[in-house]
Amino acid sequence: MSLSENQQLWQFSPIPNIEESNFNKYLERFYNMGTSGLTRENAQNSLDGRLLENNDPVILTIKTGTISKDDIPGIEEVKNRISCFHGRNSYTKETIDHMRNKMNQEEVAYISFEDSNTRGLKGAKNGQSESKEDTWAIYAYNKGVHSEEENKAFENSRGGSHGVGKIASNAASDLHIMYFANCDEDGNQHLGGTAQLLEHKYNDQCYRSTGYFADLQTIEGNKTKFYPFENKFHEVFQKNNRGLKIIIPFLREQYNDEKEIIKSICDSFFISILEKKLEVIVNDKKIDSKTIKDFVSNKDYYIQDIAEMKNEFTPLYINTYLNEEPVPLKISDGINDYNFSLYFRYDSAIPKGRVAIVRTIGMKIEDKKIKNNVNKPFNAVLVAGSYEDGYLKSLENESHTELAFEHIKDQRLQKNAKKFINNLSKEISKIIEESIKKNNPTDGLMNTKDILYVVENQFKKDLTEAMGTVKISKDKSIVKVTTDAPKKKKKNKKKSSDNPVKPRNPVKRVKPKVDIGETNGTEEKLDKYSAHPDIVERLIVGDNEFVIFDFTGSKEISKEKLCNISFSVIDGMGVEYPDEFKINDNYSSVIDNTTGDQCKIENNLIKDIEIKQGVAQLQLELKNNFNRALKFVYYVEV
Repeated sequence: MSLSENQQLWQFSPIPNIEESNFNKYLERFYNMGTSGLTRENAQNSLDGRLLENNDPVILTIKTGTISKDDIPGIEEVKNRISCFHGRNSYTKETIDHMRNKMNQEEVAYISFEDSNTRGLKGAKNGQSESKEDTWAIYAYNKGVHSEEENKAFENSRGGSHGVGKIASNAASDLHIMYFANCDEDGNQHLGGTAQLLEHKYNDQCYRSTGYFADLQTIEGNKTKFYPFENKFHEVFQKNNRGLKIIIPFLREQYNDEKEIIKSICDSFFISILEKKLEVIVNDKKIDSKTIKDFVSNKDYYIQDIAEMKNEFTPLYINTYLNEEPVPLKISDGINDYNFSLYFRYDSAIPKGRVAIVRTIGMKIEDKKIKNNVNKPFNAVLVAGSYEDGYLKSLENESHTELAFEHIKDQRLQKNAKKFINNLSKEISKIIEESIKKNNPTDGLMNTKDILYVVENQFKKDLTEAMGTVKISKDKSIVKVTTDAPKKKKKNKKKSSDNPVKPRNPVKRVKPKVDIGETNGTEEKLDKYSAHPDIVERLIVGDNEFVIFDFTGSKEISKEKLCNISFSVIDGMGVEYPDEFKINDNYSSVIDNTTGDQCKIENNLIKDIEIKQGVAQLQLELKNNFNRALKFVYYVEV
């Protein structure tokens, strides 16, 4: 429809009274998801709208920039509504104050998501319509609803199911407004929009919280109907080729981050991009099947050291997907079996094990943690087929970020869903365990190059609980040094950073496996201690390894003048392999850094290391065959 002078652009439905004093609950949910949630929802919508008869990739163009406030359609009407809001709790008051502070900006930040090789929305000229064919009406005027495809396989592959993702765009705006420009297959161009505000009183009339950028027309007596406007607005709001364009003005500052936008696209849609189903252009940067590896291998976007990849896994996923052969994986929900392809990679350098759950459309649902395996050294990508897609779709939470069962109302189906999710973890756990056994042989001679060794804070904590700092034979007392153990706060005592808390020495008896130092009676028996991880500092520089033992927290050891030290290999599961590591086979020489003297190695034991002021220091020269990934438990004899 064409605009007439003084025509009202935003429509809010009148109500008799204000009953709801809060903003839509989904605004805060998607606001907390940040850039990732915004780009994920809009990229998913673009993939859902792909042309069925066309194999070309969907092209999504994301632009950020600024626009004059005066070029935003109907903005004065929105400001007038916000000006009359009354907050009835601290949250709404704070939000209203923020909106009022932002609404008078002259230059306004915006972001737009424009797709091509897509169908766009149909039936805009029909306005509000109950026809399933008119996707404009469903998208523009129905909350909590998404259109459904007649093609069952195609519908299963689509990302949306709950119909609440549209509000993600409103959550990214300081004023909770968004616009959508559409060009259909006949070239018709229209502009719509939504505002998610508060129920409010305006000109002595109460109104609902949701407003629609639409023309309100009277039809058949007193009935009214929304129709879209013909798109003759500012170029930022124009859509000239077939498809849909989302425009979000008053973009929140934290969303205006090109780097995070690019990362969120790579994180959620790496398979769509690698399989040439999707290409994304963020301002002047193109992400496609050829360039995505450049982004994930760039230190400006992602951590490149595998050992430090503890929160972001996309570089690992891409490596796994491209370089590993998929294996079939069957998962049952107790009634039906579902078949998946699992790309699995075992690598001792990986610190956190995660599985990317990916839909057929190429969208990642979640970085799934496998129970009891979150710190195992693996990476995996699980890809669904078209039949499995429909089931995964039913398990997704509203924000499409996790497989869950709690939202399923039918108790039988919920029980089946819970069983499926549990079985998924069980079946992948079997593969993880088999891979660990394969790479960590326990029979015969061990090839230490294939052993998995992972150092993690959680593992340190587990080791602390399971093993004291010292392990003494016979009836000697046991000392456990904890340099970072938190102390309970005592009342009426000030905390001072100038006086750090000294480590405690709790006593814990450990039964020794053997009596170290026991000989034919001609030599004195020695007490054996296992060094707590927190008292050992280890650094490899070039061809030299430096190890420092700080025994100042142990009154039994710190008083000694000399000690012997041995190593015991330990793997990522916390399993110890005594006598598998041979000092002479791995080090050319061992120097006592306190004295500068060469240490004597006897019976796989470094002997007579000087303890000075409670500290012992070693410098070890590495042989070429030394595996730098090895991790140890150190034993000390005094």
